[in-house]
Amino acid sequence: MKRIVLTGGGTAGHVTPNIALLPALKREGYEVHYIGSYDGIEKKLIEELTIPYYGISSGKLRRYFDPKNFSDPFKVVKGFFEALTLIKKLKPDVVFSKGGFVSVPVVLAAKRKGVPVIIHESDMTPGLANKISIPSAKKVCANFPETVKFLPEGKAVLTGTPIRQELFSGNKLRGLDFCGFSRNKPVLLVVGGSTGSVVVNEAVRAILPVLLEKFQVVHLCGKDKLDESLRNTPGYVQFEYIKKELSDLLEAADVVISRAGANAICELLALRKPHILIPLSAASSRGDQILNAESFERQGYSYVLKEEALSKDSLLDAVESVYTKRKTYIEAMSQSELNNSIETIIKLIKDISH
Repeated sequence: MKRIVLTGGGTAGHVTPNIALLPALKREGYEVHYIGSYDGIEKKLIEELTIPYYGISSGKLRRYFDPKNFSDPFKVVKGFFEALTLIKKLKPDVVFSKGGFVSVPVVLAAKRKGVPVIIHESDMTPGLANKISIPSAKKVCANFPETVKFLPEGKAVLTGTPIRQELFSGNKLRGLDFCGFSRNKPVLLVVGGSTGSVVVNEAVRAILPVLLEKFQVVHLCGKDKLDESLRNTPGYVQFEYIKKELSDLLEAADVVISRAGANAICELLALRKPHILIPLSAASSRGDQILNAESFERQGYSYVLKEEALSKDSLLDAVESVYTKRKTYIEAMSQSELNNSIETIIKLIKDISH
């Protein structure tokens, strides 16, 4: 039996594509092991699936000044030696890395031990962790056509992002019933990312009375971001986080408002959900969400509303526009070539681990 080590963590976006690959990997006969941080989000998500999990030391690599810049390199070095020990013990045929800083020691250790590595880059341009890791990789999977030019010649493969198959099994009526919604009024789903978004939450709640004239609104607002004053508002439900029922809520949604994290937007593309993207501003990120959103906008998949332009009027206009033109967006998304990402990535893994 062939053995694969998956790695990646720090945010849910660095874990869920790995999870999406699991059923296909098991069908192909791979024994799966996971290396992540001691106590990151990946530990909880993977251990729930009864996959053997190994924690290593992890430090963040920053481009800006922070006192932790003096201590974190030692954590990375410690993580490298821990990963080296694990790679030596597990003897994997291949390592698949989804990125995040915990993946760097694993990728470098795999190269040291002669184990082939495949990296997946979700964003338009590689983040710092993947920039460090790419020289050690045999292949680099990309989400966007534009990303290929940023990658070494001969390594880049346009694959898209692996999508969790359970997202395709949603039931609209189950979603409506879960929210207590009627069946004759459209549904607006608001998703602020795995930790929620204060900016998006405030913008939606500011226009809620107007939205509720036409839509029923389900709001995934993030941990500790519920608004108790809105708890019994007819046609509006809010949750900190949804896991099991997410596929039903997506199926019930006519329009989605979302941040522009790569995994989130690829899920919307795969599900053909008309959507508005509000990317994180360049002031509070490295600008990757802006580039992701612009690519989807160019391809006709998305309506993009920059955070700096976010207002009551602009958000209402966006919702009205996308709902009115929803068939056009669905048609554009149906033409996407990034629909067989799991199949493409599994073939890469098989080829490289022979």
